[in-house]
This record gives sequence, structure tokens and C-alpha cells, in this order.
Amino acid sequence: MDRFSPFAAALIVCLPVAAAAQEQAEIEGVIADQFGAFAAGDVPRAWTHASPMIQGLFGSPENFARMVREGYPMVWAPKRYDFLDLREESGRLKQRVIVRDGAGAEFALDYDMIRTQSGWKINGVTFAPAPDPAV
Repeated sequence: MDRFSPFAAALIVCLPVAAAAQEQAEIEGVIADQFGAFAAGDVPRAWTHASPMIQGLFGSPENFARMVREGYPMVWAPKRYDFLDLREESGRLKQRVIVRDGAGAEFALDYDMIRTQSGWKINGVTFAPAPDPAV
């Protein structure tokens, strides 16, 4: 039994890391698919990635699309986006994304993510401080 102890210890250490990597990949996939849906003009698909709270707040895909076009035009038509860190804040998962709009301006956004029975959903997006390019 002793010869399996290092393997068991390594497995115990690696499982949370692998789970976190899988979680981040799933979250990034949801956000990327919503960007793709907006770019394709597929508002119903983008709507499926909104949490029940967001869907309840806006009531329809059309109202949701109007809010995104007017309040987050860089999300509606990004030229580029890059995922940064996934972190926990006050028990909530936040995915930082840098979005570049068509004019080249960059925006840091925090995506508040929740897990539902049907998978990860976006529960809100807030503007965040841009990362320091000198760091």
C-alpha cells in the first residue's frame, strides 16, 4: 500500500487543478459562444447564455439585444477578445475579458458567472479597470 501513497497524494493535488481548468474552459466557451452569436446576429442563441435573472430582467431577447448594443457595443461587435483570469470574489466566479472594439479601443470586462442546471450562464457584465500594460 505504501508504494501507492505518492500517486494518491498527487491525484488529490491534481484533481482540484484539473477541475478548475475544466471549469474555466467551460466558462470561456460560454462567453466565446455569446460573442459569436452576437457577431452572427443570432440574438436567440446569445440569449440562451444569459442567466435566469438577466432573462427575467430584460424579458425578451430583443430587449436584451438592445441593452447590449447600447450599453456594451464592444461586446456586440468585438474586433478581438482575450480571456484573462478566472477568480472568485465573495463566493462568485468572475471571468476577466479584454475586448477590443472596431476602433481599437480596449475594455476590461468582468463576466459574473453562475452554474445552473443547464450549465454556466452569464449573470452580468461590469466594466473593470484595464490591466497595466507595464506589468
